Amino acid sequence: MNIIENRFYNINKLIPKHVTILAVSKNQNISYIKKLYQLGHRDFGENYIQEIVKKYEKLPKDIRWHMIGRIQSNKLKYILPFIHLIHSVQNLKQINIINRIGFKHKKIINCLLQIKICDEKSKSGISYQEALKVLEYLEHNAYKEMKNIKIIGIMGMASFQEFTKVHHEFSYLHKVYNEFKNKYGHYVLSMGMSRDYKIAIKHGSTMIRLGTIIFGHRQKPI
Repeated sequence: MNIIENRFYNINKLIPKHVTILAVSKNQNISYIKKLYQLGHRDFGENYIQEIVKKYEKLPKDIRWHMIGRIQSNKLKYILPFIHLIHSVQNLKQINIINRIGFKHKKIINCLLQIKICDEKSKSGISYQEALKVLEYLEHNAYKEMKNIKIIGIMGMASFQEFTKVHHEFSYLHKVYNEFKNKYGHYVLSMGMSRDYKIAIKHGSTMIRLGTIIFGHRQKPI
């Protein structure tokens, strides 16, 4: 068993069964993804559309690809035919594009709304109030023109600061998640990365995004 397989094996033992591990393979070599695939892992996350397309073409087709980076609306058409889940939806323009392409391919595209829970400029997302407007819009139009997109939960990124603040941010996102789940039936809460996944799980995360802790430092992507 090599170092990547050993890291994944050790982490997997610590994660509750109801929590999905999303292996963030951004800028990682395809051979590393294959190693986890051979262990039975199927959920991989990427930040860039061009990279995810290249990897999709070269890897087994039963991999569940997750788009976790900023959405480039003009390039969505390249990943929507095969994408499993988009984590970073932030506005109605993106939603309408996704719905339109989903209709073209006769597919319902599952998505998460990315909620901003910290004040760092590098972390994007929409406010609670903006998310409510999006969900209400979809609720009113779900049986009309918005049949090919489905919001199944929310995603958020905590600040890279002291863990006391991270606890507060994850606690807030969990409260938002519970409210949306009770009203709209969402069931995915994607929060927690290599640095703070243990805190995220304590606050109810159902999906954690782990990159460095599994793969180590980023390598050449292909």
